[in-house]
Amino acid sequence: MKLRARELQRHLDAGKLAAVYLVAGDEPLLVADALGEIRAAARKAGFEQRDLHVVDRSFRWDELASGADNLSLFASRKVLELRLLSPKPGDAGAKGLRELAAKPDPDRLLIVAVSGRVDGSAVWVKSLEKAGVQVEIWPIERAELPAWIRSRAGRYDLKLTAGAAELLAERVEGNLLAADQELAKLSLTGIRGEIDEARVLEAVADSARFDVFRLTDAVLEGDAARALRVLNALRAEGVQPVLVCWALARELGLLVTLKFAVMSRESLASAMGRQRVWRRRQPIIEKALKRFEWEHLTALLAQASEVDGIVKGAAGASPWDALTKLVLSAVTGGRPSRRGAV
Repeated sequence: MKLRARELQRHLDAGKLAAVYLVAGDEPLLVADALGEIRAAARKAGFEQRDLHVVDRSFRWDELASGADNLSLFASRKVLELRLLSPKPGDAGAKGLRELAAKPDPDRLLIVAVSGRVDGSAVWVKSLEKAGVQVEIWPIERAELPAWIRSRAGRYDLKLTAGAAELLAERVEGNLLAADQELAKLSLTGIRGEIDEARVLEAVADSARFDVFRLTDAVLEGDAARALRVLNALRAEGVQPVLVCWALARELGLLVTLKFAVMSRESLASAMGRQRVWRRRQPIIEKALKRFEWEHLTALLAQASEVDGIVKGAAGASPWDALTKLVLSAVTGGRPSRRGAV
């Protein structure tokens, strides 16, 4: 059986757990939420023990199979949870998962969590789904994000206005973990009543002296001194380079999309509305588009892609040096260095 993430809690509340749960998707926060809901239902059902295994290339599937079969007469009901770091477990993994699915045990609940989407046609996926439930985790679309944020705020006893949710969505688009963290920070401030845009801006501004959004604003404005000052502050505060690269690439991608729309004879107002650019940010975006030319934007986006590889571990360059060069390329009229992208 297949379930969407929003259908899972209703299924669990029905009171009858399946023998197997396969949870897979590209949104770590939503995957973690689903796993938490399943574990909570399992505890209510008397599954007192939990064995967690992180499956990597060195994982011994034969040892797992023998251990799963060796429950003593006095053992408590057990949750066997497998975390697959890849949606492709290999031949041994696929075989091991098929065998576990084929041997249901009333005293064992099998949970398989996968980082990334799985191939629904794979035999091991079909075996797990046939033996239990596959929970499909899909990304939250941009149009749905403000509503999701307002709903999520309820977990922290917060109530956001539509404008506040839209503002927060603009700030955290593509990063649900960041959205959840901002809501958690808001809850710690002790704010009471409905939270509007001004309160969100105040809280976000207070969360760090310099954040990645101040960096992208400085880049859009072509303010080299401020951009480098913010970048150095982010580095000093221990911000991960991957977050900085994500923010810059996201902004450059938006500019490329808008520039192409205008070149295709669409009005800028229409294009920004379609891309859901927050109204207060539209002037800075429009100013940046006048400063950048098409070939410069596409070159910068290509440079950002190379920097992404560096911050994720590609050898040969320092992540912060690569980010500094990207920022300098972006604030100097969008003209990357002729000597190389990074």
